[in-house]
Amino acid sequence: MDQGKPGGPKWWSRPEPVSPAPPETHAAPRSGPSAAPPPQPPQDAVPRHGSDPYDTPPYGEPGPWAPAPPVTRPADTAPPSRPPLPAAPPPTANPVPPPLPVGQWHRYDPWAAPGPLSAAPRTSRRRGPLAAGLVALTLVAGGIGGALGAYVAQSDGSEQVTLPQVTRDAGKRAPDSVAGIAAKVLPGVVYIHVKSDSGEGTGTGFVLDDEGHILTNNHVVETVAKSGTISVTFNGGQIRSAKIVGRDTGYDLAVIKVSGVKGLRPVALGNSDAAQVGDPVVAIGAPYGLEGTVTSGIISATQRPITAGGDTEGSDVSYVDAIQTDAPINPGNSGGPLVDSRGLVIGINSAIRSADTGSDPFGNGSQGGSIGLGFAIPVNQAKRVAEQLINKGKATHPVIGVSINLQYEGDGAQVSPEGEGDGESITPNGPGAKAGLEPGDVITAIDGKRVHSGEELIVRIRSHRPGDKLALTLKRGGKQRSVQLVLGSATG
Repeated sequence: MDQGKPGGPKWWSRPEPVSPAPPETHAAPRSGPSAAPPPQPPQDAVPRHGSDPYDTPPYGEPGPWAPAPPVTRPADTAPPSRPPLPAAPPPTANPVPPPLPVGQWHRYDPWAAPGPLSAAPRTSRRRGPLAAGLVALTLVAGGIGGALGAYVAQSDGSEQVTLPQVTRDAGKRAPDSVAGIAAKVLPGVVYIHVKSDSGEGTGTGFVLDDEGHILTNNHVVETVAKSGTISVTFNGGQIRSAKIVGRDTGYDLAVIKVSGVKGLRPVALGNSDAAQVGDPVVAIGAPYGLEGTVTSGIISATQRPITAGGDTEGSDVSYVDAIQTDAPINPGNSGGPLVDSRGLVIGINSAIRSADTGSDPFGNGSQGGSIGLGFAIPVNQAKRVAEQLINKGKATHPVIGVSINLQYEGDGAQVSPEGEGDGESITPNGPGAKAGLEPGDVITAIDGKRVHSGEELIVRIRSHRPGDKLALTLKRGGKQRSVQLVLGSATG
């Protein structure tokens, strides 16, 4: 095999010859002033080891044996013709060879003279390919290290997290979902801002027809009934001024109108008599001025008698046979629609019960927020009143023609024993008189439904239309009676 480049020395090649050290001789004893010449070998002496014509072992490298020692010849046989050899220096004990060069391998030469070992450098025949491989490995490792260092520097030494995300559009919402209902109703909802000498206020309303009629609560616009301005903001951002068409304090309803607006989106009216407890509902309005707010809940109760208003000077008491809901309603929602799962209006959000004050549900700026007790005027009642306000500018109320004692503490509604002032407790020739009612009678039920107070009796009557026939259950002198009564009509 080759060692190094082609044409170089072979591993079986003999090293360069090295002159052997002169053989060690014994000096003859001195006799006289001059020393005797050293003994010389005889002239005809023959070496015990013949000369090697090839001067190298026949097979491979030398074995582990040592070289033969030099031959010592007798003095008398030394040929006289050879000059004397100088005496060899005395051997030193434990001769120390010079240190080898650091970092090199050396081949042991058994043919070399005693002394320093020959420093033939050991080289590998595969040094060229191995060196190239080491260089390539170093370059690859350096590239990997550099890329890793750049990644660590870029990522601050921490692993970067990428979270999965669904970016595909979910598509249109179901028509009966809250999102679907809101998309259907919101274009017809408006936000009302009133301003007068007594202050400013906000509320909600919704479009009734293409002519620009808008239904809202009376308490939203009553402060500008005599003077002031009303501005209406549509869901699309348009702002228009409005005027009052008519209002009714007893039902807490009002109709206002905008002019010159095209593309109106009236909201469809449903049937509040079909509403049942547990039905899902959605309330839309501008609580605390936050326009376009949508909340959802269920119908908590129906025909819930409530009274509101009358706590401030000039305000009247409203009697509402309300739909109760847990959909969050707050100040600013007043006049907004309460819609069912089909997007049909079943009520007009009008009042709440708050935990902090327990005062007027309509409030006057100090009212607290929703606690899940909201009340809406049934749309069947609101529709009748709105039609009258649009057509005549005022609405009629059903009446029974008697005065009710609101201080009565018993169960039921008592007909006042005495009239107010010079008046009578029963209107002559009125519905009550025709039905045979007398002062002091206690009405306990209407059409079989219990009545527990005078306010509740008024609410039950207001839920009907003038001309409706009612069956009254009453107590008189400890006895129970039933009478038929046809409701009359009154305005104001």
